[in-house]
Amino acid sequence: MRWPWCRAVRTSTSVQPRQLHSSTDGIAFEAVYTITWRPLWRVPPNVEEAVRTTVHATAAETATRLGASDVPAAQDTINAALGSLPRRAPNYRLLAVHATLGLSTAAQESLAQRAADEQRIRRLRFLKENLYDRPDLVVLDRLEHHAPGDLGDDHVAQLQRLARLIYSCDRWWFPLLQQWEQVGQGFKDIEKRQQAMLVLSDSLKALNGGSLPSGIPPLEAPGADGTPRRAHP
Repeated sequence: MRWPWCRAVRTSTSVQPRQLHSSTDGIAFEAVYTITWRPLWRVPPNVEEAVRTTVHATAAETATRLGASDVPAAQDTINAALGSLPRRAPNYRLLAVHATLGLSTAAQESLAQRAADEQRIRRLRFLKENLYDRPDLVVLDRLEHHAPGDLGDDHVAQLQRLARLIYSCDRWWFPLLQQWEQVGQGFKDIEKRQQAMLVLSDSLKALNGGSLPSGIPPLEAPGADGTPRRAHP
């Protein structure tokens, strides 16, 4: 039963989903609103538009702080914000409001691609930190991917030479290159940096009677930017 001066309760449902921009760049939620409200006595005819505008503005402001990866959590947060709206407005009384959130097919595909890219980047960083910054582990990694007896003699010999090269570089050249890099920072001219490297190489030869110590491979030339290159894969 309602009093004669009370207007009938109305329910408004979105005809088309409304866009709510999330905090995830380029991704927007799609929201469908179900609003239950009652107009007050003698109100202008565009009250329903005012109700929709107020609800959508509150939802849009809240959505900009929410990530698109967790739609149920975003929906709960937006509905909590809508539940805090004032129940009495100048021309209507808000009885209930609920938003149902979703993502378009394009948005879902974009999020899935981003997740795959982020996973790949995390794996590459892990490999760099735990494998490729340790070139001796690269040899072990290659050996691990082959069952005993699967590798031919030539392949085994190549891996052995690679292991010896890595060992000699770690033991001899890499510490020397680190020191040379510090010395070379004092030269702005790339040619002077290369000359400094040759001076260090000649010094080693002089100390060893005219040749490099055994086990030290020939020195590689510095890169185009003047930084030394380590002799490993």
